[in-house]
Amino acid sequence: MRTSLKLIAGVGLALIAAPAAQAHGVGLHSHGLAAGLGHPFAGLDHMLAMTAAGVFAAQQGGRALWAVPATFATLLVAGGAMAMLGVALPGVEAGILASLVALGLLVAGVARLPLGTGLGLVGVAALFHGHAHGSELPLATSPLSYGVGFTLASLVLMGAGMTLGLVARQSSVREKLLRAGGVAMAATGLALLAA
Repeated sequence: MRTSLKLIAGVGLALIAAPAAQAHGVGLHSHGLAAGLGHPFAGLDHMLAMTAAGVFAAQQGGRALWAVPATFATLLVAGGAMAMLGVALPGVEAGILASLVALGLLVAGVARLPLGTGLGLVGVAALFHGHAHGSELPLATSPLSYGVGFTLASLVLMGAGMTLGLVARQSSVREKLLRAGGVAMAATGLALLAA
């Protein structure tokens, strides 16, 4: 629980410090930062997948509590950079929705995976999500500011998921509700894939 609270506090401080740094000429453009911060919250698929990644990290416990968010953030940035540089990634939308189904099923089943396997799954999901974020870079927006924004917002969503997962471990009723939420996430992904 302390690790997730530290992560959330760190992200919160970064969210406060970034606009302050920009105001003092450090270089983040506030409109790019704001656009990036808002982007992960603009789509249900992004919000659910990033929250599910956090829940998955909490369910795995141990090193996964820091390794899942670190892997997700790293490959999210890599995917965003690919898109901003014009590097195509086939099937981005399908990959995003498939990641929602996979993460939802992992949460629903409280799947215990080897750390490398879990990080691989989360990493692929992050690459697709990052590419989608990067390809939607608003015109006249600083790519750096936008990237910082969507990365911080994604970490906040994962931190919320980690907190939910850690709190749910303290009660069988909460755990069942969280697992039902995983089923609902997977069903949402399937419904969006079929649409």
